Amino acid sequence: MNPFEQVEIRKTGAKVTRLGLGGAPLSGMKLAGGLYGGSAYNEALRIIRRAYDLGVRYFDTAPLYGDGRSEVRYGNALSGFPRNSFVISTKVGRVLNPTGNGASVPPDGLPNLKAVFDLSRDGILRSLEESLKRLRMDRVEILLLHDPDVENLEEAANRTAFPTMLELREKGVVKAIGTGMNQWEMPLRFIRRFDLDVVLLAGRYTLLDHTGLPEFLPECEKRGVKVIVGGPYNSGILARDLNGPVSFNYQPAPVDLVARARALKAVCDRHKVDLKAAALQFVLAHPAIATAIPGAQSVSELEENVSMASAKIPADLWRELKATRLIPANAPTA
Repeated sequence: MNPFEQVEIRKTGAKVTRLGLGGAPLSGMKLAGGLYGGSAYNEALRIIRRAYDLGVRYFDTAPLYGDGRSEVRYGNALSGFPRNSFVISTKVGRVLNPTGNGASVPPDGLPNLKAVFDLSRDGILRSLEESLKRLRMDRVEILLLHDPDVENLEEAANRTAFPTMLELREKGVVKAIGTGMNQWEMPLRFIRRFDLDVVLLAGRYTLLDHTGLPEFLPECEKRGVKVIVGGPYNSGILARDLNGPVSFNYQPAPVDLVARARALKAVCDRHKVDLKAAALQFVLAHPAIATAIPGAQSVSELEENVSMASAKIPADLWRELKATRLIPANAPTA
């Protein structure tokens, strides 16, 4: 598979590479209850620049990631490259409010900030405006509503957030709009109600978790909605040594899922395929999925992701996984 092949998000003009770069681990802060830490400032910049040099042309971030630090690091790292040569997405639905005296903290030059939900029209516009300042850019191509399932925010998403985002797209401020979530049920309702272009689905269609396959992905394919896969390794279980502690969905992995991951790895080992390669290429084989955006905490992790996305996988591997019911029989494979 060519990880640098570009796929257009509907007919918006926004083209993403099959392999993108997720921005959460670039934030320099521990994430998701401290299960894993982010990259230091200089390493984050090296990761982003190396990704670009290798051919990655899609970068995802959000105000929530490091309370603005991920966006700042993308802005600093990408400022030396032609703006028309890459696509970036960020998210709205939270705004960052100062805590403390407002003094800038090196190396990112941001004050201490705290993310709070705000799905009002003013909150959406403020969030985008402040993201552009941190990114040092005049635009983002893709704008996503971030986790509106928290604290019963679905009504606010329907009433103010998506109408505002639709207006921004209509005015040409952004090219594509959608939502980013860790579940498929609410995005399914959103794409049926609003003319969305894209959904960032984290962890619900992977080599291990197929819950997005029966209903959500067919509806996306039917409507032409493209999917960005976040968390293709299910927050670690498909990318770590399974003989030690691993996480699933940002929590310690339950015993049954560890056993299933080991069964997947055993099949991969028989075919001399890395489990990470199978995990990446499995999700990218679905026609509704445009790109996958694994994070990287080091340049070596980034380079490994590129290698995994381009590795050759024999058809017999997919046949065995289906025959042993480790993946669904109707799951698309390369």
